[in-house]
Amino acid sequence: MKTKGIYLLLAALIVLYSCGNHQEQTTSDNITLTPDAGTTVRSGEAVPVKVSAGDIKPDSVVYLLDSTRVGVQKDLSAFSLKTDSVKLGVRIITAKVYQGGKSNEGSTNVVIVAAKAPEVLTYKIEKSFPHDTSSFTEGLEYHDGYFYESDGGYAGSSEGNSSLRKVDPATGKAVLKTDVDPKVFAEGITVIDGKVIQLTYHEKVGYTYDAKTLKRLSTFPFNAAAQGWGLCNDGKQLYATFAESDAGGTNQILILDKNTYQRKGVIDVYDDKGPVTNLNELEYINGMLYANVWQTDTIVVIDPKTGAVQQRIDLGTLYPADQRAPNADVLNGIAYDKAGNRIFITGKKWPKLYQVKFVKPAA
Repeated sequence: MKTKGIYLLLAALIVLYSCGNHQEQTTSDNITLTPDAGTTVRSGEAVPVKVSAGDIKPDSVVYLLDSTRVGVQKDLSAFSLKTDSVKLGVRIITAKVYQGGKSNEGSTNVVIVAAKAPEVLTYKIEKSFPHDTSSFTEGLEYHDGYFYESDGGYAGSSEGNSSLRKVDPATGKAVLKTDVDPKVFAEGITVIDGKVIQLTYHEKVGYTYDAKTLKRLSTFPFNAAAQGWGLCNDGKQLYATFAESDAGGTNQILILDKNTYQRKGVIDVYDDKGPVTNLNELEYINGMLYANVWQTDTIVVIDPKTGAVQQRIDLGTLYPADQRAPNADVLNGIAYDKAGNRIFITGKKWPKLYQVKFVKPAA
């Protein structure tokens, strides 16, 4: 009898548990939402969300943006979703319709883009400096009176072996140079806390160096992306562009811990039309991220808080493609002298490095 009693108790508990689970189960029967999936919405615009739930008369409807609850209503009247503080990019809208202790849900998504078109700027050349045409520039920084340059390439290739260089601006010559493993293609660099941090192209590793001596200090795994591209910092954290394949770069900028180099977050970059892809070399200037768009002569200025492209600069006439030396390649170097408020631009195997000022076009 004792054993039988235990079995009866277990059976009752199983039935009770099953009923409880059934009541909490969420389905998507007959729940549809508008706007249609993929609808583009400018940041700051309110999105009218309308739920169609068939014959269901809800007790309440709970709205979520991605996984965050953003509102609740007692009926199926349109819900106004505010986007003022919503991150740019693809965002999932979910409506959970509750009735009699059960819930049904449906989802859609919208693409939040920048509120307005980027301001178009041009440039003025203030000064030019010599640049070593053997350097296939993948990263450029200005620090303590010197240019630090990451020169990419594989041994035996047309680009030549990768290196890290500390360059005298007056001569364009390296005062210090550290060669990288011949089987490694060096990419973006940044200088922070007395160290130079360097990414690599396909190899999924990064290097740290002493900024004064260029002596290599350590190697670290770079697992945040398939390919490392550009790199910069704001003094507190690192920002990196990347690619998932040789097909091209993304519209995302990774936020990395400055000590562990592990991923902390991501910035989705959009202008008012949609994602801005192939973001490459990076520099942090006065609170903004400056990125050149790979295979173009364009630099975009990005608000790191929102991912919105605020400005766009066309540098196509700086060193025109039809006038470049046969071995010269694309624009791919941005550096900033904070103390002197100077911006520097160069490219892969270019003969000059330019000090420029970005200005509004003449009316």
